[in-house]
Amino acid sequence: MFYIVATILLNVVISVLFKLFPKYKIDILQAIVANYCVCVVTGCISIGHIPFTVEAIHADWLAWALGMGLAFICIFNLLAYSTRVDGITTTIIASKLSLVIPVIFSLIVYKEHATIAKIAGILLAFPAVYLTTRVEGDNHKPQNLLWPVLIFLGGGMLDTATNYIQLHFLHTTGAEAAYTIFVFATAAAAGLILIIVLLLLKKIRLQWRNLIAGIFVGVPNYFSIYFFIRALNSNFLESSASIPVLNIGILAASALTAILLFKEHVNTLRIIGMAMSVIAILLIAFGNK
Repeated sequence: MFYIVATILLNVVISVLFKLFPKYKIDILQAIVANYCVCVVTGCISIGHIPFTVEAIHADWLAWALGMGLAFICIFNLLAYSTRVDGITTTIIASKLSLVIPVIFSLIVYKEHATIAKIAGILLAFPAVYLTTRVEGDNHKPQNLLWPVLIFLGGGMLDTATNYIQLHFLHTTGAEAAYTIFVFATAAAAGLILIIVLLLLKKIRLQWRNLIAGIFVGVPNYFSIYFFIRALNSNFLESSASIPVLNIGILAASALTAILLFKEHVNTLRIIGMAMSVIAILLIAFGNK
């Protein structure tokens, strides 16, 4: 139970920090790169050694780790931007409903059984994302669908690739740990290169507050992943139940936090969209039962 609650709370903390970035004039790119550096250091401390070895360089999962690292920093920047522009609730719902994409992939590629309930959940996810974005912004016009849709598609493709890599390449806990740290390190390296280029072009300047913000994000980011894995292995719930419980818990806690702390607007369409999101997740997760 502890790991599930901790994972939910840490995800909410990350969303709140993203929402606070504009208030404290935090540069998103600098903070996120610092976050990934913190994740690498925390991961090395956690496993007790540095996995950047000759053996790891020749591992069959290395190319995947490099590609996923580049994708991670793009999606994480997108999550931060969407949270700032579209709000916590819309961003979280788009992110959590992206589980539809790996489910569709599994149905097509792995020939998994498709029940009526699971198909209904997949179909329900699309209007759920749409309705939660139908909130008026500062200009009294509905918010742009672009960022939630990109998060939905990008997050779904990342989850699909992660499932594929886990199944075909990561056969030991050591490989899983090394792969994860390589992903974080690739994201950090790509971000550092971009920052150096922007510094040379005099487009940005380094500031301590961005580094501190990155540390505040990096610690909960790493442990949210760590506690998520522990939750799946704790046997408190079956894995088929743990993931939807976590998704719904994060969705509900984030929405409540957004309403109470940031006074995010709630209308009838958004409430319907949130309810449809919960139902879609339950149908997809338990559609075979």
